[in-house]
Amino acid sequence: MTDVTTGVGTASATPVEPSLHRVMGPWLLLLFIVGDILGTGIYALTGQVAKQVGGVVWLPFLIAFIVAVVTALSYLELVTKFPKAAGAALYTHKAFGIHFITFIVAFTVMCSGITSASTASRAFAANLSGAFQLNLESGIGISLVALTFMAVVAAVNFRGVGESVKANVVLTVVELTGLLIIIFIGLMAITAGQGDVSRITQFATAPDSSVFWSVMAATTLAFFAMVGFEDSVNMAEECKNPTRIFPKVLLAGLLITGIIYVLVSISAITLVPPAELGEGETPLLKVVQAGAPNFPLWIFGFITMFAVANSALINMLMASRLVYGMSREHVLPPLFGKVHPARRTPYLAIAFTTLLAFGLIMFVGEVPALGGTTALLLLFVFTIVNIAVLILRRETVDHDHFRTPTFLPVVGAISCAFFAGPWTGRDPVQYKIAGILIGVGVALWVITVLINRATGVKPVEPTMETLGGDGPMN
Repeated sequence: MTDVTTGVGTASATPVEPSLHRVMGPWLLLLFIVGDILGTGIYALTGQVAKQVGGVVWLPFLIAFIVAVVTALSYLELVTKFPKAAGAALYTHKAFGIHFITFIVAFTVMCSGITSASTASRAFAANLSGAFQLNLESGIGISLVALTFMAVVAAVNFRGVGESVKANVVLTVVELTGLLIIIFIGLMAITAGQGDVSRITQFATAPDSSVFWSVMAATTLAFFAMVGFEDSVNMAEECKNPTRIFPKVLLAGLLITGIIYVLVSISAITLVPPAELGEGETPLLKVVQAGAPNFPLWIFGFITMFAVANSALINMLMASRLVYGMSREHVLPPLFGKVHPARRTPYLAIAFTTLLAFGLIMFVGEVPALGGTTALLLLFVFTIVNIAVLILRRETVDHDHFRTPTFLPVVGAISCAFFAGPWTGRDPVQYKIAGILIGVGVALWVITVLINRATGVKPVEPTMETLGGDGPMN
């Protein structure tokens, strides 16, 4: 059985396996990409974005969409140039050739999956409480439900979950249905003269902040809703003629989700004032209550819970397999590379990533901090990828591939670095969370280096042939 090393390297002793079966046409790929992007971000953070900017809640989502498209073009050049199931860590190693940088990028991607899953667990608990009127205490009650939910995710992860394209189609339809309900409710309300459409042009800023910086701060949160598109690069090896269809389909998927997010934002702010929308962690449930009071709230709550539960499971699967892969390639302690003899799952890697998620839920808790940290970690990765694209221009391949205009990766690197910076008004706690997580990784890396020296083991050289994971589904 081939080891899935998810973005770090492949053992030289591993026998060469046949390439993956190319079964995905443009429509299945489109559904995968749309389903990958849709999720916790728009369901949980719309209210927090509105709290930052007021009625123009749609604007930060639009800016985040533009930044995502620019970065997606860099990913497109790499994935069509090297159409393997690779990821940001492998592109980084091919560009820079420094094991430590490759490790940091891979570990950062892993951490983004854990923070994303922790965000989803909080959103799951909040929507469970709101939809079924459980009236859980906002602090302890929500946290306990979130911890229980994460424990269930860990149990499912331990048993082993085989994800398929057909399953993703079903999940995408469910997630998309919830957002279309919001858009429909908003459209009906506007047609009937309900709500206040004029809110969509109204800015609200903090006393010590300008309109520009309020929008920038809100965009750092909204960006969480746009991540996920980078996961699709791992499907390149299973697509029919990826060099030809991948660019069109990825850009179409981003455009569809961008339009949906803007329409959802407009519907939400038309029906619920910004201050009220920004209270709590269930903004879209408030929109349903305001626009369609007779609509069974539990149905929408169930859809939301299903959407964020899927996001949490996929992200924890990705994170645990990344830890397992890094251990197998001797850049994390060998302990994490152990596989359960009966379940054939990386049980210690699952335990490690679950404990990190527990810590985030208990000691951080709030959705904005967790979602913002996810965006911060990925903005760092996206900055590196945009730079890597320019460095890898010196390498040629023997087939035609997509080539993004040279100025766009420059714009992408600068914009991603800009939105990752403290000058945007990003909550300082996000840097603390990210710093602690990366600090844990560096400590483990040092321990691994010492173990490798003692045992005479060398890390495996990453190759573009590796099957890899690359980021959270939000």
